[in-house]
Amino acid sequence: MTTEEGSQPIYEVEVERNIPVPMRDGTILRADIYRPRAEGRFPVLVERVAYELVSRCRANGEYYASRGYVFVGQNVRGAFASEGEFDPFRDDGWGANRDGYDTIEWAATQPWSNGNVGMVDGSYSGFTQYRVAPTRPPHLKALFVREAGGDLYRDWVFRGGAHQLAFTRSWTMRTRLAHLQHESAPSGTAAQRARLEHAVAELESWYRMLPLKWCPPLEGVANWYFTHLAHPEDRPYWWQTNMCLRFAEVDVPILHFGAWFDVFLDGTLRAFQGIRTQSRSEHCRRNQRLIIGPWIHGPGAAGRSTAGELDFGPQAVFDLQAYRLRWYDYWLKGIQNGVMDEPAVRLFLMGDNRWLEFDRWPPPGIIYRPLYFREGTGASAASLNNGGLTFEPPSAPERPDSFVYDPEDPVPSLLLYPELGPRDHRPVEGRMLTYTTPVLEQDLTVIGPVKAVLYGMSSAPDTDWVVRLCDVWPDGRSMSVCDGILRARYRHSLERPELLVPGKVERFEVDLWSTAQVFKAGHRLRVQVTSSDFPRYDRNLNTGGPFGEEARGQVAVNTIFHDALRPSHLLLPVMGVKT
Repeated sequence: MTTEEGSQPIYEVEVERNIPVPMRDGTILRADIYRPRAEGRFPVLVERVAYELVSRCRANGEYYASRGYVFVGQNVRGAFASEGEFDPFRDDGWGANRDGYDTIEWAATQPWSNGNVGMVDGSYSGFTQYRVAPTRPPHLKALFVREAGGDLYRDWVFRGGAHQLAFTRSWTMRTRLAHLQHESAPSGTAAQRARLEHAVAELESWYRMLPLKWCPPLEGVANWYFTHLAHPEDRPYWWQTNMCLRFAEVDVPILHFGAWFDVFLDGTLRAFQGIRTQSRSEHCRRNQRLIIGPWIHGPGAAGRSTAGELDFGPQAVFDLQAYRLRWYDYWLKGIQNGVMDEPAVRLFLMGDNRWLEFDRWPPPGIIYRPLYFREGTGASAASLNNGGLTFEPPSAPERPDSFVYDPEDPVPSLLLYPELGPRDHRPVEGRMLTYTTPVLEQDLTVIGPVKAVLYGMSSAPDTDWVVRLCDVWPDGRSMSVCDGILRARYRHSLERPELLVPGKVERFEVDLWSTAQVFKAGHRLRVQVTSSDFPRYDRNLNTGGPFGEEARGQVAVNTIFHDALRPSHLLLPVMGVKT
């Protein structure tokens, strides 16, 4: 992909630090402002972060200010020198406080502003952009959201009803420690800071600690963390911060920038799809764009061709800053650079390692084909069952596959945020059920959402199902492509848990999110099934007890069926791609 030349770095840059920005309730948030050293008014880009401003915002600030923008890097409420209580995303969108709205309107009225305001960057900053969108500040002209989501429950704290333990606990500890280490922290926080420093150094032990809700290092410094854990169902507590319930209120052009191996991939796709079909105006719907590349999470990931243990070639290298500059040159400066003449959707097709262009997501031409689990040759060091995988459904009786899941001995995670890129999973496959196709005689192209349909049962009243799709190379490497998890009690609804009847066969749907992958001729597809992926997700203790309150679990025997009446399968979005 190429990008046309954008605004040139013709300005010297001047910086003002720790500038007060008043919110509607009188709270003062602090910002660093990077401006062109020149007379006149300029368009403004705002980045709102929970991180230290100089290290986080300086590169963006200098880049954009030298090119004729004012860059405002602001700490959100309660972070570093900004006043108030830190509670992630609670005050950034709608509600009693509208810090994002107030910041944008403040920036629009400053003497160095021409009134055209955009927001920039991603991850936490991307969540703050999605939170602002439904509030429609009058001077907000465009957003560019890199790797973020709009649903705090599904995109940050839980997935498939399981708690995203390693991500949330490590992020909370590290972020709050940085706040307490800052010179603006109250003097009385020394003991809390020391406790957190020790906890961060011993993070692995805090992943294993039970009960899950017991985490003394975060007591008194991150009360919202315990509030999150107190709400394991997707109910009204989460709905009040869920931008996905407010797509109809959004009316701003957005470029949604994501990665196939990003922890927020599903949030990126959901926001693009929802705003493009449900938003307030035709102008808004027409001006949504989506780019997904073969990267992991992080601002520099798009500039590399490698992710995990694979190199996706030179086409994977993407100049994020240059492309983002074109986006803002168009929307904030009115430069007709052709950026909006390009297709609405651009996806990197892994395996072929090239870009594809479509007019929507999921792309047209998909045929959802079931790939059926089949009886295998039995246990070995490489697999618990060595099962098969075919497009032909089972027609005769087949023996089910069972395995033992002990929460005291979970399958270890080979993928942990932010390093979720493809990795050879053979080291853990001997602890899993695996189902593998014969060697492919021709390329198989998969683009779109992937889902597993399991017919299973457990000896316990609750358990987890973890399913992963892998690309098996001719040399034997079993490289992860996409995966998902489902806590069995949420098989019918994330709002209303329902325990299992031990020994009863039920249908479970596990969302593996999405991918764009060519499984090349000579390769094989493999599906892994297990009941733990720790510490990426918390361990299901198999008891059916209240979430996060128990210190002991029980062993479960879990069984997968794949006969004519109970045909467990992977539902693949298969398509032919014109060359």
